Amino acid sequence: MTELSDDVIAFLSEGTRTAKLGYVASDGRPLVAPVWFVVDGRQLVFNTGKETAKGRALARDPRVVVCVDDERPPFSFVQIQGTAAFSEDPEELVDTATRIGGRYMGADRAEEFGRRNGVPGELIVRITPTKVVKAFDLAN
Repeated sequence: MTELSDDVIAFLSEGTRTAKLGYVASDGRPLVAPVWFVVDGRQLVFNTGKETAKGRALARDPRVVVCVDDERPPFSFVQIQGTAAFSEDPEELVDTATRIGGRYMGADRAEEFGRRNGVPGELIVRITPTKVVKAFDLAN
């Protein structure tokens, strides 16, 4: 599968699951970092600082892998391999940061997080899937 199907989007959008982003450091080491995200259309979207380890690494090599899991029985996960594209559009930064803040911190704090994280120096990262692996209800 090379795109986010409806069942995968539903899984990714449920609750406040955190994505684990895999990327490659400048010396070739594989690294993993948690990211808050939203699904936008058929892409996974998150914000990060342009000068953070993630931001610099993705600018060098936009190939990524993301894993989102449900660690409660009966256990499920989605793995997305894909490529990252970036935007620094100020309005889009605030919008994305607000939606992400609302998802993880609640609607009452969404604007606060949008203003805090939708600022110059931040990036919007859009992951377009090249391969999607899903495994739902593994213990059933």
